[in-house]
Amino acid sequence: MSEQHDAFHAVRRSFLQTLYDKRLPILIFPAIAGIISLVISLFLTPMFKSSAIVFPAATSTVSFSEQRNAKASAMDFGEEDQAEQLVQILKSSRIRNVIVERFDLMNHYEIDADDENKYYKLGKEWESHIQFARTRYGSIQIDVWDRDRELAAAIANKIVDLIDTVKNDMVRERTMPAYEINKRKREMLNVEINEILAQMDSLSAMGVVSIEGRAELFGAYNNSKNPEDRVYFKEKIDVNQLYGSTYDGLEMLRDEKITKLTKFEDQYEQAESDANTVFNHKFVVEPAVVADKKDKPKRAIVVILSTIGAFIFMIFLILLRDRLAELKAGSRAAQS
Repeated sequence: MSEQHDAFHAVRRSFLQTLYDKRLPILIFPAIAGIISLVISLFLTPMFKSSAIVFPAATSTVSFSEQRNAKASAMDFGEEDQAEQLVQILKSSRIRNVIVERFDLMNHYEIDADDENKYYKLGKEWESHIQFARTRYGSIQIDVWDRDRELAAAIANKIVDLIDTVKNDMVRERTMPAYEINKRKREMLNVEINEILAQMDSLSAMGVVSIEGRAELFGAYNNSKNPEDRVYFKEKIDVNQLYGSTYDGLEMLRDEKITKLTKFEDQYEQAESDANTVFNHKFVVEPAVVADKKDKPKRAIVVILSTIGAFIFMIFLILLRDRLAELKAGSRAAQS
């Protein structure tokens, strides 16, 4: 144990002695590296950061039913599921394509339109300049970096505006077919009711009346004193006996169709609302503003990391050189 302890101290003394002997290159090389990194950092393009923060809304529909969306309302903030959905929408090509076209990012990022890899390069630039992330509070933070500070803020705020547009388009793609189906059903019910009413009007023009009206006709016939009145009421009674059952059937069918249409109205109004109403799907907590100072590169960090890296590299290089020298010396001694 004592021998190991002495060996350890011997190695440590040797290491420290080596560092002391080579102190000038160990100090000069990192200093030069720090100066070079400082000069290089002065030529790096400054990037400005603008951030917007939004909360997803809990619901995206106007309910015409007491049963539907009983838990959520338009005033509630969304939960984890809504936040994840919103992040996925923000990362979609629907938003990216609009932003790229709106701000001409292909030219802004200096990507050649004839480059066969232009979309790959555009995707890489997008990922390095624009990021979306959930915060620990459940909100969504939209970060945009750009060399143009005003453009960074404009892109972030435009992305916020596009949330409603894109999600409404997605909802409309799903709900519009359902609305069209419900609309056709409603129109068919109205056509059927109008056809029934037209037939009933035709029978009414012939003198056909409802069951209650027929009872009154018989009473009027029995109570009539004038032969002309009796003939008149007899003709009406004959017509009703001939077409009365048809009229009753049409009346029952009309009532059935009207009841069905009344119950269907809620379903139709819900489908119409889902398909045509423009909803707000987010709460804007903090819009993006123009940055007053650059976010990166941070020159101090660049210089510190470069200096430390050069210092460690120089120590490693000196130790490696000394070790190689020892091995060569040992090899010569063995040969001699």
